Amino acid sequence: MELFKYMETYDYEQVVVCQDKESGLKAIIAIHDTTLGPALGGTRMWTYESEAAAFEDALRLAKGMTYKNAAAGLNLGGGKTVIIGDPRKDKNEALFRAFGRYIQGLNGRYITAEDVGTTVADMDLIHEETQYVTGVSPAFGSSGNPSPVTAFGVYRGMKAAAKEAFGTDSLEGKVIAVQGVGNVAYNLCRHLHEEGAKLIVTDINKEAVNRAVEEFGAKAVDINDIYSVDCDIYAPCALGATVNDDTIPQLKAKVIAGAANNQLKDTKHGDLIHEMGIVYAPDYVINAGGVINVADELYGYNAERAMKKVELIYDNVAKVIEISKRDGIPTYVAADRMAEERIETMRKSRSTFLQNGRHILGHRR
Repeated sequence: MELFKYMETYDYEQVVVCQDKESGLKAIIAIHDTTLGPALGGTRMWTYESEAAAFEDALRLAKGMTYKNAAAGLNLGGGKTVIIGDPRKDKNEALFRAFGRYIQGLNGRYITAEDVGTTVADMDLIHEETQYVTGVSPAFGSSGNPSPVTAFGVYRGMKAAAKEAFGTDSLEGKVIAVQGVGNVAYNLCRHLHEEGAKLIVTDINKEAVNRAVEEFGAKAVDINDIYSVDCDIYAPCALGATVNDDTIPQLKAKVIAGAANNQLKDTKHGDLIHEMGIVYAPDYVINAGGVINVADELYGYNAERAMKKVELIYDNVAKVIEISKRDGIPTYVAADRMAEERIETMRKSRSTFLQNGRHILGHRR
């Protein structure tokens, strides 16, 4: 790939390449945009088939975090790290501590967290060298397991989408098809059950399905049958790209609202469901509870304050729907527009001169 051309095309600020021969560290830190504040985004460890693939993943994910953080109303920009290596074999203390020193060298421009292939224990090692890391052990002031918080945000966003589709945000009596019942979806099902919704669930993990059946009175179906069930809301909560050419003709739901990332296989599928009148709550808006929660650590974690912010996902989804109707565009485009409008507003307002006006970890320094 032509790195500078790619960065210029999509307006990236910085790419940092980190190498430490002794520990085997090979990391790429991509910082997309810091208009709203320091870039926050997790560290992914993966066995990439090429260096070019690793660069592309880091850049793509960093841009995604800019939009996710902006849409969530956070004063944070977007960044991401990928570490090239096998998370099962190549981890060691020296590697993560070396990486922590590289983060420290960025002086607060980038803040990391756990992601695919990394754990709380890995974040603790990074924390030995830098304060610019979240998702650490509770002893260091962590917010703990993000799944219940993410689930609460999805629940709130689902209610906002339901209000648009059904004229009320009550989910009592609504039939909701939940694809995947992992940690986040289990907690989502609990909220839905408590409100009186009727659940249809599926998962490749039979124990997870049985748990939902026993605890929430859910009806279990085969993984391939979840798309065609008679329901009001389809909640994709496992794999991405489940809204595609094969599934869309089967859907009977009036709302798509779930916790999964990258729910649309392609942008054309977002256009298609918009034309069909299905209300879609864009994934990175509705599933932002985890990043909102972890961002609160930067101010000294307060669970009550964090949950108040997560409640606002209802308003964020409602605003996306409002922009969609205002501009006559699908909601997935409206979500990007909402994020871009916020960034542009702040870019203009921050043009005022400010001596030493660096915004790091929520404090003017």
